This record gives sequence, structure tokens and C-alpha cells, in this order.
Amino acid sequence: MTHTVLVTGVSRHIGARVASALAAEPGVDRVIGVDTVPPPSAARDGGSHARRTEFVRVDLRSPDIAQVIAAADVDVVVHVSLMSGSSRSRSAAKEHNVIGTMQLLGACQRSTSVRRVVVRSTTAIYGSAPNDPAVFTEDGEPSEAPPSGYAKDAGDVEGYVRGLARRRPDVVTSTLRFADFIGPGVDTPLTRYFTQPVPPTVLGFDPRLQFVHEDDGVEVLRRMALEDHPGTFNVAGDGVLLLSQCLRRAGRLSLPVPSPLFRLLGEAARAAGRVDFSPEHLALMCHGRVVDCGRLVRELGWKPKFGTAAAFEDFLRSRGISGGLTAAVADRLSDLAPGRPAPFKDDQ
Repeated sequence: MTHTVLVTGVSRHIGARVASALAAEPGVDRVIGVDTVPPPSAARDGGSHARRTEFVRVDLRSPDIAQVIAAADVDVVVHVSLMSGSSRSRSAAKEHNVIGTMQLLGACQRSTSVRRVVVRSTTAIYGSAPNDPAVFTEDGEPSEAPPSGYAKDAGDVEGYVRGLARRRPDVVTSTLRFADFIGPGVDTPLTRYFTQPVPPTVLGFDPRLQFVHEDDGVEVLRRMALEDHPGTFNVAGDGVLLLSQCLRRAGRLSLPVPSPLFRLLGEAARAAGRVDFSPEHLALMCHGRVVDCGRLVRELGWKPKFGTAAAFEDFLRSRGISGGLTAAVADRLSDLAPGRPAPFKDDQ
């Protein structure tokens, strides 16, 4: 039975929802949410439980997090506050991700009560390159190791998790590599991109994309917090969408531009405060990325409720974006387009 759970990043949407879901569990006596600013008063689909979460203001980069864990006799740590950061705050995001995780896991290593640690990572760790495999598994390696940015941070974070697992084999460690989150409450550079009137695309490229619906992401984190599932797991909705299919479903006219101009437009959008694409997202818009989630399905005996296409459709409905082609017509047009790769179908 789980008694006390500590959740990081509760001031952000996913962290608040995870804390709320765990507070609703009968086997959880106490949920402690930590962040540098107070969380929203209620999370989507669970406001009363969100208010049951005890908030502690603490910066993960400080040693204070060890005092919180020790004072509360924390059993389970759910670290979901990995952040990409805008181009203007990349240095602060790196410190939070790398130094903050180092402090947190160091506190877990020294703790006598912690017995399970769940860490949010990202499929961006695989990168996006022209010579990538068609589908990444958890054992796959990126063809080009990310030299900097969010993906590099995730690699460092996962290294710390492996170090904790070696030094404390009695502590169950689970690492979840999430595809891009999407859903009614998600606000990211990618969701903002799809709401632009005329989104630019990279001339000659039609990348394959995967999404994970926020409901499924929260459910995976909830299950991992309550059960022992050691290891590393990809998390994404079944199937893929081509970028062209996404834009057709959103009723958006794309603006194909050469790659250098796409980067210039991205810089202009960042300067205007509209869309802040990281280098990882710029590469994704050229080469895409697809992961296999078979290990997660086999381990949990469960699969995400939303496939990639269904998650994207729910996002469009929530934003009131209509007027696009139906899914069937958009898929058929993509199949008929010359030189376009066939959509990958995940049978898991």
C-alpha cells in the first residue's frame, strides 16, 4: 500500500492532474505537491481532490527537497517537472532539469522511506534525423546524440535515474519517455503551432508525428506511482499522423518554405512571443519520430485509450477548430500524394 506520494511540478497542468488523480486513490494517505509557485486551485476532472494535495514551495535545485522527503516519510516520488523552457529561459530550464533532478534523486538515495521513483522523460531523447530507424524501441540509440537543449537534459536525467537504480536496487525506478502531449488543457509550442492561421512547413518534408493524450499520460503516471514497474517505457498513442494530415484536419493551409527560411520564421515567431520552437521541434518538423510502445502495453496489460489521431481530434474539438477535412478524406489525400510515405500503423 502506498501511504505518502510526492509529486514535483504541481504548478503545471500535467503535474496538477497527476497529484489530483493520486489524491483520489483510497490507498494513498497523503499527496505532497512541490513547485516554486502555488498550483492551480483545481485540476481538470478532479478539482476536489486537487485541493486535498498539500503544497510545499521548494526549488528542486536546493537541498531543501531532502528535508521535505525526510519529514514526510515519502514512499513514492513522481517527478514530472522536466521542462523544455523557452529560448529565453533555456539556461534556467537546464538548471531545473539537471541540477534539480540531481538534488531530488540524491535525496531519494539517502532516504530510508522512499521505495519507488517515477520519472517523466521524453521521446525527444531519440532525436530526429534523416537516417533514424523507422520506429524506435527503448533499446534503440539516436543516430545523432543531442548536443544540447531539452533532449540533452533528458539524457542527463535518465543517467541519474540509472545511477540511483544501481546504488539503491531496493528502490523501484521507472522512466517514462512521453511523445508530445496534446489535449484540451495542454499548451505547448506544438499545440500553438497548430492554431496558427497559416503554419509554415519545411519544403520537401512531411514528418510522421505521434501524440499522447493528456488523460492517458496522467493514467500511466498514476499506475506507475501505485505499482512496481521497473525500467524504461515509451508512451504514445497508437498509430501516427503525417504533418499534412494534421493540417488538413485542422483546416489549415500550410506555407511550405525551405529549411533555412523555416528557421528564420521560427525565430521571428519567438521574437513575437507566438510560437517558441526549440531545436528539437525544428528537427521534428523535418524528420518526425515514431516509437514503439509494446513494452508498456505488455508490462501494464493496458494501452492508451486515445490513439494519436483520436488525441489530435480531441485537441481540435477542445479549441473549437473546425472546417477541416474529415479524417478519412485527409488520410486518403495523403495516400494519393506523390512521394509521400505511407502512414505507419501500430498493431499493438
